Amino acid sequence: GNAAGVAWELLGVGGELAKKLGVELCAIVIGDNVKHLCDEAFSYGASKAYLVDDPVYKNYRTESYYKAVCNLVRKYKPEIVLVGATGLGRDLAGAVATDLLTGLTADCTGLAIDDKGFLLQTRPAFGGNIMATIMTEKTRPQMSTVRPHVMPMPPCDHAHKGTVIVEPSPVKENDILVKVLQIIEDSRQGADAIDVSAADVIVSGGRGMLSKENFGILQELADQLGGVVGCSRAAVEAGYMPVERQVGQTGKTVRPKIYIACAISGAIQHLVGMQDSDVIIAVNRDHHAPIFEVATYGIVGDVFQVIPALTKRLKDLKKQKVAC
Repeated sequence: GNAAGVAWELLGVGGELAKKLGVELCAIVIGDNVKHLCDEAFSYGASKAYLVDDPVYKNYRTESYYKAVCNLVRKYKPEIVLVGATGLGRDLAGAVATDLLTGLTADCTGLAIDDKGFLLQTRPAFGGNIMATIMTEKTRPQMSTVRPHVMPMPPCDHAHKGTVIVEPSPVKENDILVKVLQIIEDSRQGADAIDVSAADVIVSGGRGMLSKENFGILQELADQLGGVVGCSRAAVEAGYMPVERQVGQTGKTVRPKIYIACAISGAIQHLVGMQDSDVIIAVNRDHHAPIFEVATYGIVGDVFQVIPALTKRLKDLKKQKVAC
């Protein structure tokens, strides 16, 4: 009954693309008893919402959802279709593009319109070593998936209204071979359950932290700042942190207010996952490390000296504030 936040982020960038093309910004809302999401889509800029509301869509199943989307695309012929690169979104977008015989660029980090009206879809390629810009020249719609937090959240205006276009479901329950028998909630608790992509402050460590135990000093700093601890892929591969904490191309994309990179060199695979943070603070012994090229503030030094010193300073400041 709720939309993933990335849907509203895509309405923000979608509005810019629609304005450049001179077309309407529309939302597709599919589910069971989800008409309220149409109003929410309007508040983030959509002028129309195509609503497919039926009990057959109560739970996500690839077949029912992709057929609903394809039916709408064939009927209304949009220029561009954007989908959030969540677990379900990736599954849905691939099925839709395959059925429509059109191109799909996954995990885009940038979207723009060129002088000829083509959608310029930018994403990391060749293992993240280069940024490639891809176009879908001969087929329509042009399709892209975008990870959560890559695009900024647009302002919400509840006064903005639009038109709801109710569409019948093209599928019936008996048409769907897969049945959802039970949904089991993720029971993981503790450290592994933290969602780094939703944090306002992230203190991340790389392979240079040298051990799992050394991430404790990053946790102390994160606690003082009201944040969470993240990590690079190298730290996950070394067994220092769980994959759920990984930031980067093969991990989570984040847009925190403060991102502190500790002993992270700054390979492009990591940078694409955090370079849009509001403030980036890098701590590294190598003053040539690529992380300093995107850092707002850089500290060249030993992370095992710098981080405890920062933590102590924050504790002292809090004590002074309490004393006052």
